[in-house]
Amino acid sequence: MPIRLPFEQLVVPVRRIGARVSMASLARHSSAILLLSAEPSAADWNALPHGSLLKSLFKDKVRKSGDSFHLRVGSRAETLLVVACVEDERGAAAGRLGAPATFEHLQAAAKLARVALEGHPRSILLWQQGCNPAVADAAMLAVVAAVQAASFRFATFKSKPKRETKLSSVEIARAGRLPDLDTTLASAGGNNLARWLTALPPNYLDARGYRRLVRDFAQHLGLNFKFYGEPELKRLGAGAFLAVSSGNATRDAGIAHLSYRPRSTAAARVALVGKGICFDTGGTNLKPHKSMLDMHTDMEGSAVALGSLYALHALRSPIALDCWLAITENRIGPTAYKPQDVVRAMNGTTIQVIHTDAEGRMVLADTLALAASKKPQAIIDYATLTGACVYALTERYSGAFTNRPATRAAIEAAGVQSGERVWCFPMDADFDTDIDSSIADVLQCPVEGRGDHILAARFLNRFVPPEIPWLHLDLAAGTRHGGLAHITTDITGFGVRYTVQLLRHGWPHAPAKP
Repeated sequence: MPIRLPFEQLVVPVRRIGARVSMASLARHSSAILLLSAEPSAADWNALPHGSLLKSLFKDKVRKSGDSFHLRVGSRAETLLVVACVEDERGAAAGRLGAPATFEHLQAAAKLARVALEGHPRSILLWQQGCNPAVADAAMLAVVAAVQAASFRFATFKSKPKRETKLSSVEIARAGRLPDLDTTLASAGGNNLARWLTALPPNYLDARGYRRLVRDFAQHLGLNFKFYGEPELKRLGAGAFLAVSSGNATRDAGIAHLSYRPRSTAAARVALVGKGICFDTGGTNLKPHKSMLDMHTDMEGSAVALGSLYALHALRSPIALDCWLAITENRIGPTAYKPQDVVRAMNGTTIQVIHTDAEGRMVLADTLALAASKKPQAIIDYATLTGACVYALTERYSGAFTNRPATRAAIEAAGVQSGERVWCFPMDADFDTDIDSSIADVLQCPVEGRGDHILAARFLNRFVPPEIPWLHLDLAAGTRHGGLAHITTDITGFGVRYTVQLLRHGWPHAPAKP
């Protein structure tokens, strides 16, 4: 049975209510999260429902910024109240650490959301009392993002699924609108979509099923959609992509193209390119069991590109966007490509195949060349590409590579500001000597694995004309046991918040704001 995209579940509605929280308004919610400064004043305690009790517990349980406790309040203990201390300027002046960065806010918020969602509440109330306004806003946005992520559910295939109460609303008690709330919600929706797609079983999200979901996605958002199937890719000379898809049992692989055009005159046109390997066996160089087990997630780069498109569309971004998804499997069989094959990519580059498990750079080569042929102002590509990047950074950061080294500060700043941290690696031209081929233009990869994340980026660089600014993200943080920041699932959807932050601040033509 075909599976449907969960558009109605991607974001829990958030609304603002009056700033004053009374016992009666608190009792209307199943759960609540209260943010307090490190040193609440007497007026703060007097303004809070159950203020005397909270003051006593706060004094006993809170020792430093980030500490929290929870209790049940109300005449029938109907509300689970989570109380957390956030740092403020007074704490910094007293010699403690200053205001935390976005990642730390998100990490702390994940703990609060997890407790608040115990018992599967129908509604959550969020408010602050006595905090520094800027720090409180950042903490509240982090809590909203964490609640959106933690309350979202992946597709289930159980014959008797559990019936759980779904979170239906988040209410924020505040005098004015929370700044950047729309951006937080749009990014959360895009992240949830990316994680949902990545988690789907490979017999549901095979190339044919993925093409159908992408088409449905385009129809739902009113986007233009085109699919370049294998016959058309053959006519275009996309030999690198077709080498990978040649081992598939069915001829369903191809490159999906979605385009978003804002009504206003666009300031730029950016191409988002994603690796969509629906299942990666390693091909002729077959992976061992443990390495192959979770290779249905090897399409996460394409899911992040799609989630980023969703978020930017929801924000009515003035940037025109093209999204290119390289959709195929990497299978083993008598027709699969093999080491020492020589294939020709769409831009004419000939490639000597070394290892069939380096298939991601092969499909991205032609997809980048196709995206570049439409002359965008910039290209960003996303891929769970190399184990070398994970070894270099662990799964806490993702690797960034660009042909515009002058924008490195802006690229890394967007990671700090979004909480999805990236690190720029070198891209010097002399790395190319490690992938020189004696019989073709380039080796697909080196025989040895040293620096493969850098050499993969140098390989991909050949398929992007130098006049087009390009950023390659090797998603080392795409999966991490226990999650990352506010995401508590192993599949993180890393990259959606980052992309929204980067493009909103004008990359590659303007530096990120401090």
